[in-house]
Formats: sequence, C-alpha cells, structure tokens
Amino acid sequence: MSLFNDYLALLVESGPAILEGLLITVKLLVGSCLVGFALSVPLAIARLSTHAGIRWCADVYSAVFRGTPLLVQIFIFYYGLSQFEAVRASPAWLVLNDSFYCGLVVLSLNLTAYMAEDIRAGIMAVPNGEKEAALAYGLNKWQLYRYILIPRALTIATPALGNEIIAQLKSTALVSTITVLDLTGVVRRLSATSYTTDALILAGVIYALITLSISWVIRWIERRNAHHFSR
Repeated sequence: MSLFNDYLALLVESGPAILEGLLITVKLLVGSCLVGFALSVPLAIARLSTHAGIRWCADVYSAVFRGTPLLVQIFIFYYGLSQFEAVRASPAWLVLNDSFYCGLVVLSLNLTAYMAEDIRAGIMAVPNGEKEAALAYGLNKWQLYRYILIPRALTIATPALGNEIIAQLKSTALVSTITVLDLTGVVRRLSATSYTTDALILAGVIYALITLSISWVIRWIERRNAHHFSR
C-alpha cells in the first residue's frame, strides 16, 4: 500500500510535468511516423528503379541511416552541423537550432530508411501474376504502382511497419540527450532530484501501455485487411 501511495503522490506532485513530457513524446512519434511514411514510399520505389543513378542515391541514403546509430545521427545534426557557417546562415538553421524540431527531423529521416526497406520488400513480394494482369489490362507504370503495387505492398508490410512504429516510440527517448523534455527527459530530471527510480518505473509503464495500444491497432488493421482480401 505504501508503494501505491508513493506513486500516487508522484502523480499528484509531478503529474503535469509528466503529462507535458508525454505529449512531446506523442508529437515526436506521430510527426516522425507521418513524415517517415510519406518519404518512405518514393524512397522504396527509387530503390527499385531501373535508373542506376536514382537507385544508387536511394541505396546510399538507406545505408547511411540504417547503418549508423540513431544517437550518432542526432548528435551530428544538432551539434555537428552547427560548426559550419553555411549551415547557420541557411534557412535550415531555423529547424536545426531548435532541439525539438531537430530531433523530429532526424527521427523522420531515420524512420524513412527503415520503412522504405519494408515497403520495398512488400512490393517485391507482390505476385508476378497480379503485375502482369494489371499491365495486360492497360495500366501504365504509374497506375501499376498506385492501384496495385503500393496498396498490396502496404498490406503485406503491415506487421513490419507496425514494428517500426513501436521501435520509433522507444527511439524518441534519445532526443532527451539534446535537451528535449520528452517523457524520458522529464522522468530523468525527476529521478535526479528525488534520488529514486519511481519516475523511471512509471515512465516504463506508460511506454508499455502505448506499445500495447499500437500493437492492438496494428492487429486490427491486419484482420481488416485479411477480411477485405478474403472477400
């Protein structure tokens, strides 16, 4: 009972700060997922392009962001780029100079590379018979991607994309290293001042509940897609 009272007291005393940190975490997650998804579709198509130059650029982008730690990318964008006068004099500095938006940009670019790989695999998994039938019906390449390949690829890649979103939730905690007071940043500060781990444990419970909610939504989407295609 005393443990329950301790957590209740923590919520009463620090609830507003924790809620504010949670809202920032949700903004980072939703914003990076929306931007990442929007960029991942053209990147996936570029990685399958027959044009060698386009495919090479897409492969390099994917290799850089998937092959280096996210924390290193955050530090390079926030601390490293500020060393260049050209960057500080450019419009990009308006974004990079703000820790929240800088973190959002890096999270989005990183997630783009991972989602693009999942979508690319989904496109490649579409049966050749469906592609040939679409072309025989008279669809051009753009229509083939729009009406056949992308919808089918997203259906196939739904579980993998769901895993990327869950992983992204945990990745948002890294922006606390550049002074963003997200959920992790807030509870780290509370733990440092109270000399207890109660706030960290509470944050772990919150992250777990959000993860369970995302998993439920993904499973619902999978069942809906399965029912749609079975009809």
